[in-house]
Amino acid sequence: MTNAELKTKLDNKQQVNGTLICIGDTAVTEAVGQSGFDVLWIDCEHSPISGTVLQNNLIASRAAGVPAWVRIPWNDPVLAKPVLDMGAEGIIFPYIRSAEDAKKAVEACEYPPKGVRGYGPMRASGYGRIPQMEYVTKTYRNCLRVLQLEHIDAIEDLENIVKVEGVDAFVFGPNDLSGSVGLIGQVKDEKLIKIYEKAAEVLRKANKPFGVATFYDEEWLKMWKKLGATIFFVGCDYGFVQSGASELSNKLKKI
Repeated sequence: MTNAELKTKLDNKQQVNGTLICIGDTAVTEAVGQSGFDVLWIDCEHSPISGTVLQNNLIASRAAGVPAWVRIPWNDPVLAKPVLDMGAEGIIFPYIRSAEDAKKAVEACEYPPKGVRGYGPMRASGYGRIPQMEYVTKTYRNCLRVLQLEHIDAIEDLENIVKVEGVDAFVFGPNDLSGSVGLIGQVKDEKLIKIYEKAAEVLRKANKPFGVATFYDEEWLKMWKKLGATIFFVGCDYGFVQSGASELSNKLKKI
């Protein structure tokens, strides 16, 4: 799947399935990328992935033929800039809490006068093969901007957040969202369900694609689907390794 095809699916509210990359081994990333997912989420917030390792993982995802979105550690233009220049197909901004935070995220992706991004796209411009003016006026926008909703403040300000131009999609983070209301880990609590419902209604009315990064539970995912979610990031690379190894080990013990 190309990034253009992925964007079309998002715009048409078709289901987009992804998973997280946390190990940082390029062979693992390529193998996971060949497993049928629409997009990979390379996590730089809760993993040691950064710098050259990140770029090599982006190259591995390209080799697998799947777009990669990168979650940076914080909503900071200094952290966003190298990821954009590495040519990620999408960038995920964590812990958005207000419309001002959303504007800051968008400005990190835009060149002046709209934003604060400095010029130096390197891999993103095909190592200079894409002409500068073509890149700064058109090609740069191929990188999708995704905001995470993982704090109650974001839910309270969501009607203003969705009005910020330049945001392509939203992804809920149930664990941190539950923690922001004093119920960390209790993502299925009735209080949280009402919060999801409230936010989903705002997103649907604004015609914004949204989804969730979570664990696999069929009924849980069906609930999100019913709310209007079309983006599902489920599982992670080390989980696949662990579960596969455990399954085989248990089978061998029965022989």
